Amino acid sequence: MTKVYVLSQKGLKGLKIGAAAVLLAGAALLFWERETIRAAMSPSGPERTIQLVTGEFKSTTSDGKTIEAYRWDPGTIYMKKGERIRLSIYGVNGASHPFIIEGLNIKGEVKKGKETVISFRASKPGIYRIICLTHPDTAHNGPMVGYLVIDE
Repeated sequence: MTKVYVLSQKGLKGLKIGAAAVLLAGAALLFWERETIRAAMSPSGPERTIQLVTGEFKSTTSDGKTIEAYRWDPGTIYMKKGERIRLSIYGVNGASHPFIIEGLNIKGEVKKGKETVISFRASKPGIYRIICLTHPDTAHNGPMVGYLVIDE
């Protein structure tokens, strides 16, 4: 059995007003969320903390050889030009990971079970590599290379 609903002009007007209110509330919510995100990423805003960890992949080949590779996780981090950044890197795998961030004149070392914190301002757009000096390539259980992407 088919049901048919008939709306009066008054009922249709109420439906239009209700739909307009829902759309307006949705638009306001989207604007508020966008402005909140923009304020959090503002150059004049607070320092943004980004968490990284050292990770290890380990496997055994068909001939019984153990292979492993170390990585930064996450491997790519995006930030805005002028943003104040606080990298908090926690050592999970591997005893020590001395590193450099090319082009930003930043050096440090992450040790297993310890947190290393580096603060800086993302002042120049570009892609900068964070390279573990112990694991720079496949010959040294790497490459343990991550990317900091600074956008305009």
